[in-house]
Amino acid sequence: MKQDLFLNSLTRKGVSRRNFVKYLLAGSSLSISALSKLNASIYQSIKDLNQDFIRDEAPDGVYWDAIRDKFLFQDGLIMMNNGTVGPMPKPVFNTLIKTFKVQATSPVHMYTYIPRKKEEIRSRIARFINATPDEVAVVRNTTEGMNFVANGLDLKPGDEVLLSSMEHPGGTHPWKIKEERFGIKVTQVPIGLPPKSADEFVGSFEKAITPQTKVISVSHTVYISGLISPLKELCRMAHEKGLLVAADSAHGIGMLDLDMKELGIDFFATSPYKWLGAPTGVGVFYVRKQVQDQLWPTITTSGWNQPTARKYETLGQRADALVIALGEAVNFQNYIGKSRIEKRIKSLAGYFKQELKKITGARLHTSEDLYLSGGLTAFSIEGVEPRAIVDYVRQKYNIVIRTVGSREKGTYGCRVSTHYYIHHREIDMLLEGIKKIAGQRT
Repeated sequence: MKQDLFLNSLTRKGVSRRNFVKYLLAGSSLSISALSKLNASIYQSIKDLNQDFIRDEAPDGVYWDAIRDKFLFQDGLIMMNNGTVGPMPKPVFNTLIKTFKVQATSPVHMYTYIPRKKEEIRSRIARFINATPDEVAVVRNTTEGMNFVANGLDLKPGDEVLLSSMEHPGGTHPWKIKEERFGIKVTQVPIGLPPKSADEFVGSFEKAITPQTKVISVSHTVYISGLISPLKELCRMAHEKGLLVAADSAHGIGMLDLDMKELGIDFFATSPYKWLGAPTGVGVFYVRKQVQDQLWPTITTSGWNQPTARKYETLGQRADALVIALGEAVNFQNYIGKSRIEKRIKSLAGYFKQELKKITGARLHTSEDLYLSGGLTAFSIEGVEPRAIVDYVRQKYNIVIRTVGSREKGTYGCRVSTHYYIHHREIDMLLEGIKKIAGQRT
């Protein structure tokens, strides 16, 4: 009886997010069956929405208002920094709690049912990024994947790796340590803020190639500038010259409609807890089948010599609930549609950039080309301290953005994430705050 009342209260329109969390955390009275029913109810509502908007590839207004209601936002919070860590949709949170409860109440399932479930999820992820299950490893984050690449490739002293000038530390330091330990050469290639075209970006790397170059390692989704690097063109050029390409795409999964075969990438690491809505502590690492024999696993237990990407996750016991919740995050996005999500994200970012340019002294660090940009927008205002903008909009509107970049390198500014749950009116509030601070500059 209590569970029926619980389910009815949660599925009834108008339940507050705060109460939703309170009831979910109420304890052992919440059954696994109840959580499964709740997820089914949420997905049915999305199906109904899709039917209502079946002819509209990029709906606005009521559609995205309803999708936003499937998240567990703290009341009043406007999250425009999911580029660091994003929120979880309700079904993902439900599945996370449900799986932890299985472990707490029936640990035997952690080595019977759960391993089979994890293989189902590997296949689901593979379909989501257009890869094969044998090319997908579930790791802990992007940094771990990039370390696998740097540590696992056989490179000799003097062999060269090209990096861009705007790499994340997780994509830079694995190679720097290898340079210190084994005598390889790491060379930085300057890229524009932003580059004017895909040809300019690829051309910069092509000019930097020497007879010693073996690998190009770049951010696909550049956290400093919001650039979406043209991987397809870069890989085509690099492969023609016999080079391998690794991509740090921490923001890619969940933001972009990814297709590994179209990109032609060799190694691709991504963090689904940013834009996909998965819990922190779980990542995806893609290794193209044709190059797996060139990449040694560097964290090992039994299974390290199997001929698939599974050899890169022989880590011992894992927090399996995180992996199962990752599968639910893929489910949630599939119900909405990857293409629809990418269009929404880019549309919101485009609107923000268009309006930001009207502010005196505004400088966009992010390309306005839809091919070279996504849901991350970086900018600065002449004469304005970026931290002042971040602090003001948080205090005034409860909008969360962040600072990014370096004063010394001329990349210092603010960064805004425009995920699909953001409203245009919230972007207008952010713009109002920026104008307010810009008007106070000396």
